Amino acid sequence: MNLLNKESPGQSGGVSDPTRKTLHAMGGLKLRVFLIGLSMGVVFSACEEETPLIVSIDPRVGTMGEVLTIRGHNFGNERDESYITIAGTPPTFSSYIQWTDESISLTIPEFGASGLVYVHRGDKKSNPAIFSNQATMPEPVSAADVGSGPRISSVEPGSGSIGSLVTIMGNGFGSSREGSGVFFSWDTAALTLMPVEATKSEQVEVFETEFGYELWSEREIRVRVPDGAASGDLEVRTSGGTSRPAMFTVTGKPGTKTFKDKRTYTISYTVNIQVQVATLPNTLYLWVPHPVTSGAQRNIELMSRNREPFVEHYRGATLFQFHDLGAKSGVGINLSYRVDVYTIETTLRSASIRQISGSPIPAVYSLPSVLIPSDNPLVVTQTNAIIGRESNPYEKARKLYEWLIQEGGIQVRPLNNGVVEALEEKRGDPYSAALLFCAMARAARVPAIPVAGVLIDRSRSTSRHYWAEFWIDGFGWIPVDPALGAGAAPADFNLRGGTGADHEAAAYYFGNLDNQRIAFSRGQGIFSQMDPRGRLAVRNREYALQNLWEEAVGGLESYSSLWSDMTITGMYVQ
Repeated sequence: MNLLNKESPGQSGGVSDPTRKTLHAMGGLKLRVFLIGLSMGVVFSACEEETPLIVSIDPRVGTMGEVLTIRGHNFGNERDESYITIAGTPPTFSSYIQWTDESISLTIPEFGASGLVYVHRGDKKSNPAIFSNQATMPEPVSAADVGSGPRISSVEPGSGSIGSLVTIMGNGFGSSREGSGVFFSWDTAALTLMPVEATKSEQVEVFETEFGYELWSEREIRVRVPDGAASGDLEVRTSGGTSRPAMFTVTGKPGTKTFKDKRTYTISYTVNIQVQVATLPNTLYLWVPHPVTSGAQRNIELMSRNREPFVEHYRGATLFQFHDLGAKSGVGINLSYRVDVYTIETTLRSASIRQISGSPIPAVYSLPSVLIPSDNPLVVTQTNAIIGRESNPYEKARKLYEWLIQEGGIQVRPLNNGVVEALEEKRGDPYSAALLFCAMARAARVPAIPVAGVLIDRSRSTSRHYWAEFWIDGFGWIPVDPALGAGAAPADFNLRGGTGADHEAAAYYFGNLDNQRIAFSRGQGIFSQMDPRGRLAVRNREYALQNLWEEAVGGLESYSSLWSDMTITGMYVQ
């Protein structure tokens, strides 16, 4: 500062030579800083990667050992950490021959299946191209090619949207479905660090909850494309074997649905019965839920159980039967399952939604029920006030969700009030909030189902929880969790988006769902009594929504039952 105020002899009001040198140096410094900043800006701009674009692949139908060439743009001049996936599976390192910004060559690996080809560069993913492995393409059935296993001769149409009807022709399907099924390719987000060795691409079965099976006969099957299906192989699996796959392309999606961040849980739970008063003969029936399969909850495996069931896997539950229990006796059921759970993330272009004619889902899942009173006058009036003149089903659901988390008074502590009471009092818990969302959605003609299960906190403790899903034609089920969206989470639960006045949980839990939960029912399981004289034990607000849990028949006069909480015995993060 002194230099700026100092005058040189003979230069009134001027600046001394040392001062000029100082200012010159400062100006140079500023110029260098500016140039450095400019060059850094150029570097930063150059480092921002553009999305890869596939223009063509050659060949489109090939065999293992052939060279597959992918042409396009923005692949990068070197492979580095970039990679290719074919039908969801990456080739090994040695498969790559050439990698330039506009061309990639690699050897088609042995595991190569028919499906979509993507180029992955950083966090960017290219548009898909369809590749068919000639070895796995379907072959017409001939007189010389007969046997007990299923064989596909045609799939019509060869492409379609989620929920659309597909006809599969062939033979060896069996006169009835029983334990058989149709499986479509299933897509999951690739891991940031892909394994060197290949893994088999996964598939998703047609769902009963989506009225997926319309016809099953020896030579013809009619199914609806299931939620979570992706372009790729379609297979028929029966007790006689698995068919050769046929190619099916999923089209018309008005958005994207991503399954990622897989967590594998092993769980155990028990039911213990203590008999006080009983005479012979008597029977006790128990409908015990098990983890339910969905697009985001898969590969459910029974690890152990101490007793064989009377009826296995019937509408989401397993039926156990106990005959002639004696007074002062005790029996129990111990179960252990393994299940994979994925995070779901969705994006939707609501203007692109198109209704599929003939789909039974909107008709069935918009009906009122005892559990979901969508025809209640108070529910209808409030729903109409919220949605106004909105006609888009996705936007209707969003308006209902936003009103519920802002005005519904949702809290963690159970209140034991019903749907109508929660609406009247503007006060609810996770159970009533999920059912109220479904009731209002159905009143707005948006198909919706409640989901019941358990949340898993940081200490691996579990708590019962309830959320919902609504259906969009051509896209599938979209998850919503009103309770967590309102911040009503257990104390030790890792809430996505955090809490506070401007927390992001509200935005996250509409259309997205974490992997810190296990679902035991989607919709309500409706069972029939085994004996019209049976006496039922009512169990409300359990970890599954079903009308029957216990039925005592005959001389079973007095007993107590203890249904344990879920115990997480193992957790593995991929």
